[in-house]
Amino acid sequence: MKRYDVIVVGAGIAGLYAAMNLPASMRVLVVCKDIPWECNTFYAQGGIVTALDEADVPRHIDDTLAAGAYHNVREAVEIMSRDSLELREDLLRRGMAFDTDAAGRLLYTKEAAHSVSRILHAGGDATGRYMHYFMMTHNPHLLQRNTLVYDLLIEKGRCYGVRAMVNYRPTTLYADHVLIASGGVGSLYAYNTNSRTVSADIHGICTEKGIALEDMEFMQFHPTVFVKTPFARKLLLTEALRGEGAHIVDEKGRRFLFDYDERGELASRDIVARAIFDYKRKTGMEVYLDFSMFEEEWFHRRFPNITKTFEALGYRLPRDRVPISPAFHYANGGIACDTWGRIPGMKGLYVAGEAARTGVHGANRLASNSLLEAAVYARRAVEAILGAQIHDGKIPLFDKDYDTQLHREHDKRYKHQLRQIMWKDVGIIRTESGLHEAKNFIYDTKNREIGRLLELRLNTAAAIVEAALARKESLGSHYIEAESDASHASP
Repeated sequence: MKRYDVIVVGAGIAGLYAAMNLPASMRVLVVCKDIPWECNTFYAQGGIVTALDEADVPRHIDDTLAAGAYHNVREAVEIMSRDSLELREDLLRRGMAFDTDAAGRLLYTKEAAHSVSRILHAGGDATGRYMHYFMMTHNPHLLQRNTLVYDLLIEKGRCYGVRAMVNYRPTTLYADHVLIASGGVGSLYAYNTNSRTVSADIHGICTEKGIALEDMEFMQFHPTVFVKTPFARKLLLTEALRGEGAHIVDEKGRRFLFDYDERGELASRDIVARAIFDYKRKTGMEVYLDFSMFEEEWFHRRFPNITKTFEALGYRLPRDRVPISPAFHYANGGIACDTWGRIPGMKGLYVAGEAARTGVHGANRLASNSLLEAAVYARRAVEAILGAQIHDGKIPLFDKDYDTQLHREHDKRYKHQLRQIMWKDVGIIRTESGLHEAKNFIYDTKNREIGRLLELRLNTAAAIVEAALARKESLGSHYIEAESDASHASP
């Protein structure tokens, strides 16, 4: 029997920072579905927020609450902002190298809906990549790749471990504590910025086990994404570009966002994404991100990865404009938990990062709060684990289910249809009839011969649709349009 003190499901910032804070003397196993750098943290461009100092904490809290349409859990926001100061010092003390000026002072940038510049970055536009590598090298525990978790071992309100395919072989892994840090739900949507491994599996397991998902109607769509690529993950153009002064324009060069909000490009993500979506469908015009105001040498130094990526596609930045569309980016809702990552009514099971619904983000996440929330609440989950009573009783016998069919013949076709329907009917602008269409498709598909992984996706999609139907009024990233005004748009 393979038994650990802690199993961490996920090797993004939440999972790795948790592992960094778990004592080296503990038996800890960190697992990831594929290679460890195939995760959303690796692709995060903009940066990580920290309050500048004690005086900035109230401003950061206010900005977060305003962006979240005041649907946030205020206590959770206050914890995150207050703890950001200690987190920054901990990362610097351990050796994380954020970008600095010539005098060695930390550089901060500003992004949409922030009142001041308070976002740290690394490698110009490669903050997630730098932080992920840093945490990988500081993880004292075993990290196991090619481990796809498809069930949680739960009996009588306690989690005893997980079932997973390890190198394509079904394996049962036992632990006193399991920390879910598996990320969000991006692969449910046809147009998304997420890693291909982020497919809502664990959320789907939770719905089966009676574990609550909360705020699932609040799916965030990033406004500036290059979607004209055949790959599932579309190319994000970081919010930091607009924070530094890039413009969103139509084919005639007009900055139309001011028709929707006086802040223009610096309005919150939900407003900007909805404005672009609405403007494109009403005018039929293409929408672009314009970088022409930037000096070339500075741009290449500040955004080196974006420069190289788009150069390979034939664009010369900052000279050329890039066509953009909104795309799914982040799940504001997730697995219900308290401010210590504990899942109500469940012993031995915790959650942190995008998989969790801490209440920090409310109805719409403030830019670059994601890496901060993941790290702050991962460390709090570790504190809860270290303070919890160890289960020393007998482990129940869990029947082996090595015949579980993860995939079936028509799953790929159904998965494609689901992604299209989620984009069309459960996306940026929703209607009640569209949500019912999506609901009918989900339940019809669940009654077919399908594999385990598709079933889990459908469970999570159903939770999003049900939450959207239950909320009759628009709020933040959940926008319900009257049937007479509605029409569907493609990027």
